[in-house]
Amino acid sequence: MALQSWLAMLERYYPRDEHRAGATPWLDLALNEKGSFQIVLREPDIERLPVTVSVTGPEGWSLRLRRVGFVPVRHLNTPVLENPVETDGLGKVPGYVPDPLFDDDSVVLRAGETHAFWVTVHPAGGARPGDYAVEISVAGPNGDSLAHLRMPVTVHDIHLDPRRGFNVTHLFYVDAIIDWYRTGGFDERFWALTRAYMQDMVAHEQNVILVPAFTVPMDGIKTPSQLVRVETVAPGEYRFDWSDVRRYIRTAAQAGLDHFEWGHFFGQWGANYALRVYEGQGRDERLLWPGDTPATAEPYRRFLAQYLPQFKAFLEQEGILESSLFHISDEPHGEQIHQYRRVREMMRELAPWIRTMDALTDITFAQQGLVDMPIPSVHTALDFVEAGIASYCYYCCFPRAGYVQRLLDTPLPKIAMHGLLFYRWPFQGFLHWGYNYWYQSQTRNLIDPFCEQDGLASDDGGWAYGDTFQVYPGPDGPIDSLRWEVLGESLQDYRLLQTMGIERDDPMLAELVAFDQFPKARDWRLALRRELFKRVDRD
Repeated sequence: MALQSWLAMLERYYPRDEHRAGATPWLDLALNEKGSFQIVLREPDIERLPVTVSVTGPEGWSLRLRRVGFVPVRHLNTPVLENPVETDGLGKVPGYVPDPLFDDDSVVLRAGETHAFWVTVHPAGGARPGDYAVEISVAGPNGDSLAHLRMPVTVHDIHLDPRRGFNVTHLFYVDAIIDWYRTGGFDERFWALTRAYMQDMVAHEQNVILVPAFTVPMDGIKTPSQLVRVETVAPGEYRFDWSDVRRYIRTAAQAGLDHFEWGHFFGQWGANYALRVYEGQGRDERLLWPGDTPATAEPYRRFLAQYLPQFKAFLEQEGILESSLFHISDEPHGEQIHQYRRVREMMRELAPWIRTMDALTDITFAQQGLVDMPIPSVHTALDFVEAGIASYCYYCCFPRAGYVQRLLDTPLPKIAMHGLLFYRWPFQGFLHWGYNYWYQSQTRNLIDPFCEQDGLASDDGGWAYGDTFQVYPGPDGPIDSLRWEVLGESLQDYRLLQTMGIERDDPMLAELVAFDQFPKARDWRLALRRELFKRVDRD
């Protein structure tokens, strides 16, 4: 039997999967939009068949071909919903799951195995509306032609405007860059790697970057990654050097990031402790005060009283005060509101100019005016909308079940609904914690993300497979994942709706009822996009 080959969209193909019947794939794109499809290959008989894939398109178009790699996943995330529109990998996990995208054009097929290639299509800046095609060739080991496929692409006469009024941030762990790549702190290799990761964020529709002026107080005691150089000039008196902060900000801006998210001023889950601030930049890990210093203790208060005025001056000098975002403490809840109030009042006294935002799900924090821009979980975010409270939204491992997510067992069509869901309600942005967290939970112990995807904490702490990172560490920068690609493409839907001036309550969006009640089949979104493009074509 001859090599089997076909095209697919928004589907994961596992090693033993066979061809699935369905509509012929077709890409509809705006003039400046990215789209993607997969080339799927299966060799039914030959024991070993090396193949090479090539793609060609209209002159000037950007076509990127990547091989879809596999990672071993131990379990499906709980709760397991026995419905393929809610849970991917049923009957296949534990097992190998397609996720990392490698810049390879060849693979060795084995009898009975299925492999795929991911093709990203980006029309040229001068592209004209019309019908086009991407041509795909599959060659054997001697260059002999084994298959030829064609992906139809229709480019529509609309140019997507930049997204307005909705920020997107995924926390960038600078310590993970230092640790994984074993850089000498903030050396030239660090800056080259950081630039590559920043460019990747922008390429996937992110516009906000986390700035670790001091080591971010989340997820355990981290490798020092403190951009501000601190010098003790006398007991309780400090001098600050902003050189590396300035370089970081300007590197981010050059990459296309336009908002700057500063690390939390107090410890996680209750704001009980002061920041861990190091002499110099922490190379010898010499703290200015003990790690268990209370948040409002005099040494830290005295430090902030000196630091905050200079911080504001730096932001003004760089022209980024209005585009800066500030945190107090991550995920406070319940009775922690009393301590959160104490530190918030101290910050208001020392820096009344700071407007804060924090991930918190309890609406009481917002109702009592303790946070200027709350970031509730998607399972309570619509309560904030109903109460008329401006907010971002986020998720972190939970909620799961029917909710929108981006895990290794979240079906790709479900991931592709993010942009439409974000547009449906007047949220100000989206935050996710795990862009590149390659550690065992709450430790500095690096894990191999190609083998472990839950921080080794899914059994103990409820962390989910696929939540801790969206990209894998490559030799000189990030290796993207299927999840990350689909999320980036989905955020273009937000831009499409915004560019067209579609109202949030347009009947076309009526089926988007909540973050756990929305259409989850691939064809619903594709049909919506085609209807939107029909409006463009009629006009």
